[in-house]
Amino acid sequence: MHLSRLQQQNRREHHVRIAGSTFENIVSQYEGQLFKLRNHDLVFVSRGASAKQIDEAVIKLRYLFSEDPLVQLAVEDNDESGFCTWYRLDRDYYEFLAVARRLHQLSDTRLPTDFTKEVTQMKDALDPKGLAKLEELLTGADVSNLVRNQPICSFGKDGIPTPIFHEVFVSITDLENTLMPRVNVQSSPWLFRYLTQILDRRMLANLARDSEIKDRTFSINLNVSTLLSPEFLKFDQNVSSNIRGRLVIELQKVDIFSDMGAYMFAREYVRERGYRICLDGMTHLTLPFIDREKLGLDLVKLAWSPEMGNSDKPSMIEGLRKLVQDFGAMRVILQYCDSERAVEVGRQLGITMFQGRFVDKVLYEVTRPATANVARRYQ
Repeated sequence: MHLSRLQQQNRREHHVRIAGSTFENIVSQYEGQLFKLRNHDLVFVSRGASAKQIDEAVIKLRYLFSEDPLVQLAVEDNDESGFCTWYRLDRDYYEFLAVARRLHQLSDTRLPTDFTKEVTQMKDALDPKGLAKLEELLTGADVSNLVRNQPICSFGKDGIPTPIFHEVFVSITDLENTLMPRVNVQSSPWLFRYLTQILDRRMLANLARDSEIKDRTFSINLNVSTLLSPEFLKFDQNVSSNIRGRLVIELQKVDIFSDMGAYMFAREYVRERGYRICLDGMTHLTLPFIDREKLGLDLVKLAWSPEMGNSDKPSMIEGLRKLVQDFGAMRVILQYCDSERAVEVGRQLGITMFQGRFVDKVLYEVTRPATANVARRYQ
């Protein structure tokens, strides 16, 4: 299973753990083993399980990552080769062995590890009891030590990034490690959504005390329900109009479309108060279905995917370029930029703002005194 080919946001640690658990029953019932590779790919080898049983597990994985372009394209082309590769070891043994050796040579250490041990040692899933405990721990807590920020930058002709504003967020990984190291707080999407509402309140309390926000433009991820809460009303009363004009509120698409009435009400309220709204979590496949003006959006975050730069699909590239123009070049942020290619393609599409690890790396290099003359070529 080629999880390494999925988009960056779909191959995080918890995704790989859940994907591995899909094969747990087959591993325990039959003569088989599951290996996790360092690039997050999974290899399942079995002697007793039937092809149908293995295929059922693969179908579950495909459903788990159904929003990823890799899976969607495989479905459209009626081809699974992009997501997984099958080997019949009575026939393809030497081909499979060659692949294993090649992967081993690419690694400094032994690449495959026995994933069955990891399955038994996985973090516990978050349950209502654990959520109640987390809520108790977070009530009145100072989360400033868990708050991180990441810049959204534009690139000049000299290839040097300039921060436009910063996204401020609570690190879920650090939250887990600090408060509940044996629990995966993202295992249940609905319980996690409730947890984000708790974190919203703590974030607002933290921002109200943070004197640094007076000097910069920043964004925060909030739930629609938070915008209608007494906590947000109190926060709004305690900040100046100058800060409101520099605060971007990021909302998730699931949150918006699950209750459009609540969103419309909240939107009118926050825009009247001077805040800006950004729709987070869009892909190049879902962006065409969004009407920015009707939704009253100031900004849209588009997730980077290598598929966006596929030269074999010029019509798709041209369609994306037109979408960016229609949205407004200054209103689209390309996020999850993990390579130079992401910035190059984004600029070709007309996008002017970028966010991601690669952007962080370049910004760090050009701001270090010893390497102040470092610049990338994005002309």
